[in-house]
Amino acid sequence: MRRIDLLTQACDPKTLTVGQLMQDAPFSCTSRTDALAIGHLMTKQNFGGLPVVEGDGTLVGLVTEYDLLQAMIEGRDLRKVLASEIMTTQPLTARESMTLEEVANLFQDRYVTRLPVVRDKKLVGIIARRDLLHGYMKASEYWS
Repeated sequence: MRRIDLLTQACDPKTLTVGQLMQDAPFSCTSRTDALAIGHLMTKQNFGGLPVVEGDGTLVGLVTEYDLLQAMIEGRDLRKVLASEIMTTQPLTARESMTLEEVANLFQDRYVTRLPVVRDKKLVGIIARRDLLHGYMKASEYWS
């Protein structure tokens, strides 16, 4: 859930932070999760990417639609491909304190569509471009 969904009073959209805009309690997988299970979860939940975490919640990677499609193109059996084999290691991340403008610039400059949100290397949320737009529109409903 996004904290911005609870907004009931005026807010300058420029003051919104990633902590307000992100999806908290994101779905994730481990490095030992197979690509078929990841694909099923991503298509069922309509995700474009899935964070990969260790048992203690430390972010170790990100598997995206691109990664799954690449494995498929290569003819690999997704039941035998582990997240650790296809994930992006050390993915670009966001911090909860970042402003809407800062993270929007990061999305635009780095051509990414989603970012894991971390606190002390632990996954605390995920933010997508759509979340920024949603938050801006929600805050603008009350801001004049």
